[in-house]
Amino acid sequence: MNTDTIAAIATAPGRGGVGIIRISGPKCRDLADKILKTSLKPRFAQYCDFFDIEGKVVDKGLALFFENPHSFTGEDVLELQGHGGPIVLDLLMETLLSLGVRQARPGEFSERAFLNDKMDLAQAEAIADLIDASSRQAARSALNSLSGVFSTKVQALVESLINLRLYVESAIDFPEEEIDFLSDGHVASKLHSLIDETSALLKQANQGVLLKEGMKVAIVGKPNAGKSSLLNALAEKDVAIVTDIAGTTRDMLREHIQIDGMPLHIIDTAGLRDEADIVEQIGIERARKAMEEADRILLLVDFAVEGKQHLDTYWSDLGGDSTLKNKVTLIYNKIDKNRVSSSINTENNEEIYISAQTGEGLNQLKTHLKAVMGLQNTVEGQFSARRRHIQAIETALQSIRHGERALKEHAAGELLAEDLRMAQNSLNEITGEFSADDLLGRIFSSFCIGK
Repeated sequence: MNTDTIAAIATAPGRGGVGIIRISGPKCRDLADKILKTSLKPRFAQYCDFFDIEGKVVDKGLALFFENPHSFTGEDVLELQGHGGPIVLDLLMETLLSLGVRQARPGEFSERAFLNDKMDLAQAEAIADLIDASSRQAARSALNSLSGVFSTKVQALVESLINLRLYVESAIDFPEEEIDFLSDGHVASKLHSLIDETSALLKQANQGVLLKEGMKVAIVGKPNAGKSSLLNALAEKDVAIVTDIAGTTRDMLREHIQIDGMPLHIIDTAGLRDEADIVEQIGIERARKAMEEADRILLLVDFAVEGKQHLDTYWSDLGGDSTLKNKVTLIYNKIDKNRVSSSINTENNEEIYISAQTGEGLNQLKTHLKAVMGLQNTVEGQFSARRRHIQAIETALQSIRHGERALKEHAAGELLAEDLRMAQNSLNEITGEFSADDLLGRIFSSFCIGK
């Protein structure tokens, strides 16, 4: 239980119609008596004067008191809703600080809510994600996480792990019960189900991260393939200079766009070729770096010049890293010069025919990018996620698979039980049931002050 009382301005800096100061801690009732000179009824808004330490009226507004544990933080909470002038808010904060209140750290209100079991860690992080959402889908997904959609899925998986651990450990600790989990197929079946469920959760979490952060898409190809024209077409404005001169783009151009609410970070890179001057070579090195960091690579080919070949041929000509080939979409550009109809190769969904100049095929490309992200027209059941969640789920999945191998190859029930325990701990890091203090510090320090 925290013994100190914290306060912060909860509204954005600057001038506005309303300014809110949020206070949480055991001194809230006493502060109401001193600043408002009245007692407040819990969960009722009261219009009153706000006084400073000398008894002078600083502002007028609404005061709301939330009694513990029925508040956001689980503690006594007082909110002062006055006018949104920075001077007025600063005067009120000075009064609070002079009365023994401490300035809240970034995210400390949410941290107290987590520590007081008002929400788990994934829900607390969803608050920051909701505030930072850059699209409607991202906001709705963050709201789903705040409502517990992500946490419920994680907890269901943890419960399955616990039940399987109990079964395995019972067989180890009580051999007289004659539970032969190697021959009855129960454990093997449950492990297979756990792997499928964890993999599905990992896929959804990856989509949640892309919704939150946006998908990084690198446009690569030889000079004059039409990369800058494609960037302009997707951005629907002239972002890049387009000429017939090879090597016009010597550095990376970045543009943030949305496709049906899907945030995309498009990177137009320098053309990849061997015969380039020193400056262009620097741009080419940056292009290769962008390819490594991208979630998707759009390999643009001048269809009018190079025609149709296998992806491996284009990729090797560009000196592409073979480990990156699985995230490449092959795009044949300038089909308007060859009178080819735009289409998607339905066999592997990796070839798209477009004309960046006329716009033909761009809708198919956008549909393809949405499919890569796994987005549907609805966000029902979709939740926001973070990179640390991905890492936790991946670690849990590795532990389960390691336990499955230990069971198949060595009949080692003890090793399986330990792997299941490690998987459980990894998943519990998502909700905060198993977490280090330094992790909590890093998470909440990224929040807004007053949240």
